Amino acid sequence: MDSNHGWPEPIIRVQSLSESGTETIPTRYIKPPSDRPSIAANSSPLSIPVIDMSAMSREEMASAMSAACREWGFFQVVNHGVRPELVRHAREIWRRFFHLPMEEKQRYANSPTTYEGYGSRLGVEKGACLDWGDYYFLHVLPSSLKNREKWPALPPDLRDITDEYTRELLNLCGRVMEAMSIGLGLDPTRLQESFGGAEVGACLRVNYYPKCPQPELTLGLSSHSDPGGMTVLLVDDRVRGLQVRKGSDWVTVEPIRDAFILNVGDQIQSLFPCFQVLSNAIYKSVEHRVMVNAANERLSMALFYNPKADLPLSPIQELITPDRPALYKPMSFNEYRLYIRQRGPRGKSQVESLKTSQ
Repeated sequence: MDSNHGWPEPIIRVQSLSESGTETIPTRYIKPPSDRPSIAANSSPLSIPVIDMSAMSREEMASAMSAACREWGFFQVVNHGVRPELVRHAREIWRRFFHLPMEEKQRYANSPTTYEGYGSRLGVEKGACLDWGDYYFLHVLPSSLKNREKWPALPPDLRDITDEYTRELLNLCGRVMEAMSIGLGLDPTRLQESFGGAEVGACLRVNYYPKCPQPELTLGLSSHSDPGGMTVLLVDDRVRGLQVRKGSDWVTVEPIRDAFILNVGDQIQSLFPCFQVLSNAIYKSVEHRVMVNAANERLSMALFYNPKADLPLSPIQELITPDRPALYKPMSFNEYRLYIRQRGPRGKSQVESLKTSQ
């Protein structure tokens, strides 16, 4: 049996490194100087838009989300309809999972074939620079991929809470997709139809960033844009860490209690990659990264809402004009996801490499 579970090298859990008491991080985690977090990035006066979903008509919400997608590719939503008690319970039960004994977590060690389970690296390049974080990855949709045996049995109510949490977020995604579609001047159901209608995919990645003795040298997650359609992110409301690129600046997102951060993925940008591809780059997928902290651990939960895996994706025809020709080559989400998984996070270079030559 492959002791590395298919990874090119033995897997070292970042949490184990953190808890070892080391005062220096291994060389494998040290980023090139140009990629390291900077003090200047933390002081930017800019902030991503905040949208109150209970205080707007459908048309007003569509306008606000459309503006945020065009300008930022990111926004926060408050009063979104998901119970705060559920939001907090989901985050804390996964925090309890990461504090279980290592042998219990190792039962779910993942492989690069599906990434499902307990992991500590993205990409399979041998000798690659690594990120300071562990994670747990789960399939939610389609139901044929949802394997409850891969969902941790401990803590005892983790499976049920995660089930309820993901159901609520899928409902939220449906509402946001309608608003984004209207914001593009399309029928409310058009964007969802382009994703495959009821046959969409969804997965959950819970990110755990342990304390780091040298946070100025590394990142919890390197700069990247999300490969799928839309991401709904619940961040740690006690510790900042997420940074979003705005021009040449990195803007540190200030978390709002019980809010979700939504961002456009590559597929919507191009309609597809996901929103970027489908929207033919009207909506932008934006680079983001995660800082780590010397004094505090940090946990976040990202639900990825994706197109039907084998559906050929290309810009929505209504969004192609002589002045805005199709910018992206047709490709299924499965093909694009495999491309990303083999290479790991690399800024915006992944989606930009799929552009057609004009």
